[in-house]
Amino acid sequence: MKSIKILLLSLLTLGATACDDFIDVPPTGVVDGDLAYSQPDKMVNAAYASLGDCWYSYPFNLWPYGDLSSDDCLKGGGGTTDTGYHPMEIWSTLTSTPGELDELWYRLYCNISRCNRALVALSESGVETLGEKTAAQRVGEVHFLRGHSYFKLLTMFRQIPWIDEEVFKNSTQEQTPNNQYTYEELFEKVIHEFELAYEALPDEVEDGGGRANRIAAAAYLAKCYLTLAWGDGYEASNGVDFINEDYMKKVVEYTEVVKNSRYTYLADFGDIFLPEYKNSAESVFAVQTSQYTEDNTRYGRANWSNMLNGCWGMWSCGWDFHKPSQNLVNAYKTKNGLPMFDDYDKTDEYPVNGVASDQKWDPRLFHTVGMPTFPYKYEAEYMMTTENSRTPNTYGFYTSLKDVPQRSAGETFDGSWQAFAMNDYVFRYTDVMLMRAEALIELGQLEEARGIVNDIRQRAANSIDKHIGYAKDYCEIALYSSSDFSNKDKARTRLRWERRLEMAMESSRYFDLRRWGVASTVLNAYFEKEKNSSYEGVKYGQYYQDAHYTPGKNEFYPIPYNQLYYVPGLYVQNKGYN
Repeated sequence: MKSIKILLLSLLTLGATACDDFIDVPPTGVVDGDLAYSQPDKMVNAAYASLGDCWYSYPFNLWPYGDLSSDDCLKGGGGTTDTGYHPMEIWSTLTSTPGELDELWYRLYCNISRCNRALVALSESGVETLGEKTAAQRVGEVHFLRGHSYFKLLTMFRQIPWIDEEVFKNSTQEQTPNNQYTYEELFEKVIHEFELAYEALPDEVEDGGGRANRIAAAAYLAKCYLTLAWGDGYEASNGVDFINEDYMKKVVEYTEVVKNSRYTYLADFGDIFLPEYKNSAESVFAVQTSQYTEDNTRYGRANWSNMLNGCWGMWSCGWDFHKPSQNLVNAYKTKNGLPMFDDYDKTDEYPVNGVASDQKWDPRLFHTVGMPTFPYKYEAEYMMTTENSRTPNTYGFYTSLKDVPQRSAGETFDGSWQAFAMNDYVFRYTDVMLMRAEALIELGQLEEARGIVNDIRQRAANSIDKHIGYAKDYCEIALYSSSDFSNKDKARTRLRWERRLEMAMESSRYFDLRRWGVASTVLNAYFEKEKNSSYEGVKYGQYYQDAHYTPGKNEFYPIPYNQLYYVPGLYVQNKGYN
């Protein structure tokens, strides 16, 4: 990490080591348990380090599960068999066997294990080595980190075993079932993690770009309560008929803390996704990365979650995954500056540089979707063409922009793999304000919600000249009037649309649809339409003819097969899966 220097290779394997009667030689590369627990700050650093210990097959930002599985994007790559992510985008063939699910489960629990060890070290040696104030703060940070990993696991798998420091100390991990607690009870435990962090952490901390603070804990508490406020996650008992207003009030309470903090909207939307602006006022909490030139290591602390997502032919190792859908491009259409809610997807359209058109677009399209004939991430010397698509007959011609730097920045990692020094946002300020607007609408405070949405739209309107001046003639965006927010139904539609346009390709879309209880309606309609997509006469996306989302089953991902049978009978599978 840039802000927290972590060179703890020796801590990758932690804990006491065993020996037998014949040999008593400590293995190399392993820190003795007593020594490790006597250095709690290093144990906390190791817990932070695990935030970025990701890989394309277990990306902690969950882009295959929040984006590929939604109407925002297609998998991309060399074909449907390239990686095990194809079932996630069509749902109908999803089972518990993909190795990617198993790796993600395992790695997130590795992160939790580091947190448990750090808590033990802090309990045993924290005050003695760090002092009471710093030790208390570190305990709050570790609870934040553990809550973060558990939130990811709950988001993905619903029924999960709760492994805390007591389970660790008692070595009862293999006796802890995943149905010991209900979904709601598990969420209460996650909320308690963030409450402990909220109570222990200051608003500002040293190494502020990397460490958790009270504001980040407030953002996570708001996210937890917002998720629970809509129901239990399954469509039959999720949505507007199941809203818990007390939880929505909690969302407003905790987002108020963020609103009154030093965080705010970055002036230009495009700057948010440039490495030189990481840890800006927009970044409430982010997983830190670095260039090798910044931290004097061989490769730097790169973002390996997004390593597949570079544009084909633009980077030396651009693997062309994470491809925006035509449906997403259509969603950016505007008429008189406002979204075309009812008929945006009736025809497939896209801007072509230099070709005049009456169709106008929200400016965020040009910051989010790379399109042929336009500069790649704002740089005219790197113009995209139809050649910048690896398998156009399968996945089309669009490319992702947010998760990669500009091409002129050069290669972060020099080799057969491409990684980027791009921070992974856990929360950015706009995301938190959209959560606030969502809760305000359900509480009937429509005008305040309109103000938030219009602030975000105004920022989009101001985000043309600096980076996408070449697209100025194609852009038109307006603010909402009071009549657009005159009742909850209208306000919901506009808030949800705004969230999609603002947060597109940031791994949240599917989880938003699930929260609102509309995933099956939206996705099955999307499959039916997207299978007929074409660009300049080239058809793609036909594999969606096999896609179908089944409510009552697909809301959550299956417990990985290897985990089910590691200790037979210990875990139960989510409903609907074998």
